[in-house]
Amino acid sequence: MNTLREDAFSMIQESINAVMPEVAVEEALRSKIDTWKDRTGNLVVIAIGKAAWNMAATAKEILGSLITDGLVVTKYEHAKGEIDGFEIIEAGHPIPDENSVKGAMRAIELVKDLNEDDQVVLLISGGGSAVFEKPVEGVTIQDLTIITDQLLSCGADIVEINTIRKHLSDVKAGRFAMHCKNTPIYSVVLSDVVGDRLDSIASGPAYPDETTSEMALDLVEKYSIFVGAHVREALTVETPKELSNVETVITGNVKRLCESAAKSAQQLGYKPVILTTTLDCEAKEAGRFMASIAKELKSDNAFSAYPKAPCAIIVGGETVVHVTGKGAGGRSQELVLAAAIGIENLEDVTIFAVGSDGTDGPTDAAGGIVDGESAIMMRESGVDPDQYLRNNDAYRALNGSGDLIVTGPTGTNVNDLMVILCR
Repeated sequence: MNTLREDAFSMIQESINAVMPEVAVEEALRSKIDTWKDRTGNLVVIAIGKAAWNMAATAKEILGSLITDGLVVTKYEHAKGEIDGFEIIEAGHPIPDENSVKGAMRAIELVKDLNEDDQVVLLISGGGSAVFEKPVEGVTIQDLTIITDQLLSCGADIVEINTIRKHLSDVKAGRFAMHCKNTPIYSVVLSDVVGDRLDSIASGPAYPDETTSEMALDLVEKYSIFVGAHVREALTVETPKELSNVETVITGNVKRLCESAAKSAQQLGYKPVILTTTLDCEAKEAGRFMASIAKELKSDNAFSAYPKAPCAIIVGGETVVHVTGKGAGGRSQELVLAAAIGIENLEDVTIFAVGSDGTDGPTDAAGGIVDGESAIMMRESGVDPDQYLRNNDAYRALNGSGDLIVTGPTGTNVNDLMVILCR
């Protein structure tokens, strides 16, 4: 019989494989080949986000010589080599940098002279908000860096962060589609946003914006974000609310990630329960809640709503971290560190949390995996888990107990998977 940890890693691998973009992108593009193969105009493929390389490689395989120009804009170390006919630009994430602007400017250059006889294929994945950026006139990339850093530290969720960033960008909130003028755009989207909000995934470069200037300004006040007068003025300019040249299809999301985890768990002999696919709260609070569920699973409570062991309680979504300390980590790591404290000495229970993209915060880890021995091992290595949690130092705490999950970039990005395995 496998250990709980062995089963956990099997679930992680199978779940992520199920949401790799290749199959879904192939299906989305093959449905259009007959429409595009006889056209006389250009076909430009632009892929942005953490999964951009995989999506572009699939597009090249399917569309081949139909592609006249190609561009990949992705996170550093996420490109896996050259793609014939594609320019590849790697840029900053989660904080945009000069290469983010370079990627956006190159995309604008590729589409500025197109017309209604041409075709743009836009392949979008999470992370596009940072790696693909061009500030509006009067705002600098340094302004965006400072604002994004404040938003990430204060506990704002991804929709709130993007609400502000969209109003400061010349390529977000449908504004990239405006650069394409009347050129038709076929947008294939891999969702990393809870609820699949198309105006928030990569900040909706080719989708009408549902947020308003008033909402952006309210968030600045809510989180006490420092912005200069020029930035505040830029936030008052409204984003596009209608686009007539875009067709959009979603190819993958966290729901499919959780369903794949449930299927894998069942094959391994567990009774799976998908508790939610829309988790959106503080990471440490989510970890404490999952620890409380684990205790319930191991109790003799006859009225428990959860199945008896062996079972797998599956959660999908995206938590946030309110940074008050000076440590290193990410939301999945902080979640499992809080869970480790809650399940200390509990037997036959394992809890893991992993980012489907393979990166969790500004670290090389994808997440973490803990059990009843983890907090004990941390203390034996000289780590006080409570103190490290307060200092937002989950990476070092989990490293001390050997509980980090390191996958490297996976090539996909559809939120986070969090699971309790119980025997």
